[in-house]
Amino acid sequence: QVQLVESGGGLVQPGGSLRLSCAASTSVSSIAILGWYRQTPGKPRELVAIITVGGNTNYADAVKGRFTISRDNAENTLYLVMKNVKSGDRAVYYCYALGEARYWGGGSQVAVSA
Repeated sequence: QVQLVESGGGLVQPGGSLRLSCAASTSVSSIAILGWYRQTPGKPRELVAIITVGGNTNYADAVKGRFTISRDNAENTLYLVMKNVKSGDRAVYYCYALGEARYWGGGSQVAVSA
């Protein structure tokens, strides 16, 4: 069982930056895939970015060039650095882990407003 806890969400101005963190309850060094998804009311959860155990990354087109996903295996933490944030980035962001099973965090709200 892997527990994931997100932090770092909040209010950001358009064009601003934010860093989300996801702390795992166990070592992440062997977790095949870690990622971030986001969801807005009435819409399905959508992929934002993933990172494999080997460090390969994949991003949704909407965030390419603005968001960076990284993992710190020593700290058992996943990060998402969000730059040049847009109004369309407003959502609840969920941390995701795919190991022996799928695990989700409880979510962290990101609001975008001037």
